[in-house]
Amino acid sequence: MLPIERRNYIKNILAEKKSITVSELSKEFNVTEETIRRDLNLLEKEGVLIRTYGGAFIQEGTLNVIDYSLREANHVESKKNIAEKCIKFVHNGDSVFLDSSSTAAYIARALCKMKITVLTDSLKIMTILSNYDNIKLIGTGGELSQRTMSFIGPGAIHSINQYYVDVAFISCRSLSLENHITDSSEYLAQVRQHIIERSNKTYVVADYSKFGRTSFYHICHFRKIHAIITDRLLDQDWHTTLSKYNVKVYDS
Repeated sequence: MLPIERRNYIKNILAEKKSITVSELSKEFNVTEETIRRDLNLLEKEGVLIRTYGGAFIQEGTLNVIDYSLREANHVESKKNIAEKCIKFVHNGDSVFLDSSSTAAYIARALCKMKITVLTDSLKIMTILSNYDNIKLIGTGGELSQRTMSFIGPGAIHSINQYYVDVAFISCRSLSLENHITDSSEYLAQVRQHIIERSNKTYVVADYSKFGRTSFYHICHFRKIHAIITDRLLDQDWHTTLSKYNVKVYDS
């Protein structure tokens, strides 16, 4: 197969799957991983995809569920910035929900020295916090999704509905002024919908790339949350709209 043909096939795969790893493509086309990396770099220069450590993804599409391994390596500094902002909203003795977003994993690392109770649907966060005696760690249970590294389904929802938390940090796939907070995964949207109802304060954590977009599943209206924490200054339109719903913005 000619390189240009292979790259066209890669475009088709991404159009369908939205994200792909280097190792998967290497096996698919029976070429070296270095060859695939060159292909992906060329496609990124064409504006076809976004490269991240271990693979690539495309931003477009309302049903755009990206593998956790790829999300984890993307916008790392933005997520660290957001995580540092979250510390001031948690106090020793609090109960905290952390969702299965890659941003929440950075929040977990930022909070790991505090004496708190953490409820989470994230296998990654359970692994991060499992060695800290100062943290009471509760996992939701349910079916494990390997793609999102999260526990999903009726089991997870039933577990969440047994608890109330002081603070919830949730993410999403997209936020827009018109359609509010949305997600690409029905299962993740359901988990977030339920924890919002069980939390005294809900903070949406989202890096700059998620604003001005809409995904397939509605999570909630802005009025259901307490604040949005992000890594870059939002346009005035965002501040004006969010203030109407008494949503605080932490963007500086």
